[in-house]
Amino acid sequence: MTTLLVIAKEPRPGRVKTRLTPPFTPQQAAALAEAALADTLHAVAAAPATRRVLVLDGTPGPWLPPGFDVVAQGAGRLDERLAEAFARCTGPALLIGMDTPQVTPELLTVDFTGCDAWFGPAEDGGFWALGLACPDPALLRGVPMSTPVTGAVQRGRLVAAGLRVRDLPPLRDVDTAPDAHAVAALAPRGRFAARLARCAPAVPPATPSTTGPSATGPSAAVPPATGPSAAGPAITGPSTTGPSPAGPASPTAGPR
Repeated sequence: MTTLLVIAKEPRPGRVKTRLTPPFTPQQAAALAEAALADTLHAVAAAPATRRVLVLDGTPGPWLPPGFDVVAQGAGRLDERLAEAFARCTGPALLIGMDTPQVTPELLTVDFTGCDAWFGPAEDGGFWALGLACPDPALLRGVPMSTPVTGAVQRGRLVAAGLRVRDLPPLRDVDTAPDAHAVAALAPRGRFAARLARCAPAVPPATPSTTGPSATGPSAAVPPATGPSAAGPAITGPSTTGPSPAGPASPTAGPR
């Protein structure tokens, strides 16, 4: 059996899912992060495991289901915190973040027979899951996190170490508003989809001019920057989200 690790950050406004603001408010973004974390934890709770651990930056809340040990995330960069999470394990372990609420118990039911590692790539170039039959923190230290090549570098590190690697299906992280809607469509009955349906994007009201046309000609308003994700994990896997101490976003929310 396997230890299942979720690396995550406490869903507080202004600390999580900052790339969702705008179009959502910090409070809405935090509510979406909480729903994503809750969906992830309940999937982990339903998957077979010898132990379930939430590696958390912050304080647990009512979103935490029973059956989890909670440990604090270590200090340092994300690669160091992920390495420390694995260092606490004495047998096979699978880590995910908090940015893939569409994850299912079936995806988390891994068998290490005939392989040494499981790797779950994220669509943005990171990874949402990393499993090691014999956890070795050195396999993660020094991997550049939150870049478009994070996943490739991490998988390459496993292969270079001589490990037999099996791949999980690629999943989409929730980093931006389009990500949120796409992921909610994949799991329409989940807490995340329900919360998203209740979130009306915050659109500033237009301010009519009272002084006539602009003296500089037509408005040249610049839309907000929504460039491509620089994710590389839950961990771009495990997002401190986020398997965010939930895999497998903000760099402590999970593998990226």
